[in-house]
Amino acid sequence: MQFPESWLREFCDPPLSTQELASLLTMSGMEVEDCHPVAPPFSGVVVAKILSAEPHPQADRLRVCSVDAGGPGPLQIVCGAPNARAGIRVPLATVGAELPPGDDGKPFKIGVGKLRGVESRGMLCSARELKIADDHGGLLELADDAPVGANIRDWLKLDDHVFTLKLTPNLAHGLSVYGVAREVSALTGTPLKTPTFPPVKPVHDEKLPVEVQATDLCGRFSGRIVRGVNTKAKTPAWMVDRLARCGQRSVTALVDISNYVMFEYSRPSHIFDLDKIHEKLVVRWGQPGESLKLLNGNTIEVDGQVGVIADAQAVESLAGIMGGDATAVSDDTRNIYIEAAFWWPDAVAGRSRRYNFSTDAGHRFERGVDPAGTVAHIERITQLVLEVCGGEPGPMDDQVLNLPKSMPVAMRVDRAARVIGMPVTQAQCADVFRRLGLPFTEEEGRLTVMPPSWRFDLKLEEDLIEEVARVVGYEKLPVTPPRAPVTACVRKEGRRSSHQLRRLLAAQGYQETISFSFVEERWERELAGCAAPIRVLNPIAAPLSVMRTSLLGGLVQVLRNNLSRKVSRVRVFELGRVYLRDAASPDGPLEVAGLRQPARVAGLVYGAVDELQWGARERAPEFFDVKGDVEALLAPRQATFAPCPHPALHPGRSASISLDGRLIGHVGELHPKWRQAYELPHAPVLFELDLDAVLDVTVPEFRSLPRQQPALRDVALVVRDDVPHDGLMAQLRADASGLVRGATLFDVFKPAAPVAGLAAGERSLAVRLELRDDDQTLTDERIEAAVDAAVARARAAYGARLRA
Repeated sequence: MQFPESWLREFCDPPLSTQELASLLTMSGMEVEDCHPVAPPFSGVVVAKILSAEPHPQADRLRVCSVDAGGPGPLQIVCGAPNARAGIRVPLATVGAELPPGDDGKPFKIGVGKLRGVESRGMLCSARELKIADDHGGLLELADDAPVGANIRDWLKLDDHVFTLKLTPNLAHGLSVYGVAREVSALTGTPLKTPTFPPVKPVHDEKLPVEVQATDLCGRFSGRIVRGVNTKAKTPAWMVDRLARCGQRSVTALVDISNYVMFEYSRPSHIFDLDKIHEKLVVRWGQPGESLKLLNGNTIEVDGQVGVIADAQAVESLAGIMGGDATAVSDDTRNIYIEAAFWWPDAVAGRSRRYNFSTDAGHRFERGVDPAGTVAHIERITQLVLEVCGGEPGPMDDQVLNLPKSMPVAMRVDRAARVIGMPVTQAQCADVFRRLGLPFTEEEGRLTVMPPSWRFDLKLEEDLIEEVARVVGYEKLPVTPPRAPVTACVRKEGRRSSHQLRRLLAAQGYQETISFSFVEERWERELAGCAAPIRVLNPIAAPLSVMRTSLLGGLVQVLRNNLSRKVSRVRVFELGRVYLRDAASPDGPLEVAGLRQPARVAGLVYGAVDELQWGARERAPEFFDVKGDVEALLAPRQATFAPCPHPALHPGRSASISLDGRLIGHVGELHPKWRQAYELPHAPVLFELDLDAVLDVTVPEFRSLPRQQPALRDVALVVRDDVPHDGLMAQLRADASGLVRGATLFDVFKPAAPVAGLAAGERSLAVRLELRDDDQTLTDERIEAAVDAAVARARAAYGARLRA
């Protein structure tokens, strides 16, 4: 919300400086995001009238002007502006004047000079040269009643300031100059000047038939016909200036009047060309297949979720958001229909975003506009139309159909004091409500407020407590140190922090990325195998419509973004939550029934294994590189890797990861079909782990050094090619006597041609067994018995035999 300070002070003029006023608004909850003067400092610029403009004798594009600046005689000024002509009033920088600094940061001083041999005693200025606007098309033409010789800063009110407020959605009543003035009056006690708009006397009795079919869309509809208007009339300069300082450019007189009243009273309205309306107006929900060309030139398709204003033939306006091109006023318009309505906030909210644009009208209606002011504001618009464009007004047509019903809200004084954190009396609370214009009743220790029509945000006791706190003043809150003892939260020794995990991944060359929790549905279907993800009710963008059940989709998108920027080596990881359906999940303070939100850590590796170097040949990462990273992440605990299908990963180059018999994640190369679908030159290697499992660590335990030396025995076992390594090693270690302490594979023999002792489809595995008894020295007999037992277990489980 942007507006000039002078406009605000016309409604309420407290004895405060500009900075004090800005601080007051910020501390009341209406944050002043910016406050700057209308124009930078300059001096010596006055209103001047051009008496004559003759061609320069030695330059085709220059004119020699005789200018009246209010002095004893005319001044001679050489000017190159294309609009320099006799009779207009323009700014004149006199000799000795200082204009705003240029690109070098130094003020521009005006002196007596010569242009092509003709003396010039000053400079006629454009708006851009005065840093008022960016227009540099010619001289800044002033109104005909501008007093010659007057200081231009005083005449144009250039010492005014422009306020920009950053309002939260609950402060819809502050989206107008009058609404902010009402707040300032309540905060300072300065009287509020409330204008009245006497009804305009009708000249004719014509009304446009209006049929409101959807009362859940429109609760009140008011309108008036005005005939014989002059749409070519020029918007008054004071109105153009105020609109410009609100950030709104001037369009035409009728459009400017409608915008002016919107900024003045937060009343969006629309003016139709009456002669382009067919028979009547119908307020209803849209119908599938209908289309509308808007004032911004876009053509949109509407449906049953979008409110429209139609006539007997077609849709003519997008209700509460923007008018249509077919019934827009133009220079040929002579008869108009002024419309102001109350549109239900829920019926307008989100509709603009569907069509990828936003309007000031939609911004206000979706937050709530006072339904009681439609008639008064049409009277105000009519008054300005008659003053600027003339015309013959008709009678007011006002249909009240379905207005919001205010519900009383009670506030307990003692609870207000507890919530605010300082004592407040019932008299103070009553004074706050009285100053805010909130009707209320009192009983001992309790006030009951009936919210007025312009306050859509007063629904709970906490809303009233907030009003008391901000009007009494947040700066009056006592500074109270906490009394509770501050106790450090000591982390268990068997659990590390997520920051330690981040540092560990960073030490392995990974960089952290943070992505949205809502993702494309395609990612969930293809990379997570989730056919029914949790949907976002109001997504910030159409593609980001579901909640993620895996982090892999976000990492693949990060890779694509990097590749599009010519980054060929990518190693990234992410820590974040995923969102899963789980019927067994209970409801709780940090949980939602039927949903589970576990945290995970995932990583992606793409490109060369090592950074650019000369010591080793460049190679692409493979499954075992990332498997090693995962093992380092889980160390000293030993994870088990086993073949397991995953919708995102290559079936032959991926594995599940289990820890202590529990599945905690997957690792593997991206599936070839997804590599092609996501247009990746090479397949990245990814992993995803349960974060809780990764954060758990083994607490070190003291063990004395063994007193006995181990015995080592090597055996060569012949097994089939499909025998798994982990299973075979587990059988060799599974010694009931406890003598076999370890089994390590150190060689694999797979001959290219048949050899004795090895059949087709077999291989020889050389395994070193470590045996030890902590109590006594092992004998050869016990060692041989333990080795034979280990080989027997391997034979029983996998058909292994000793190689001859």
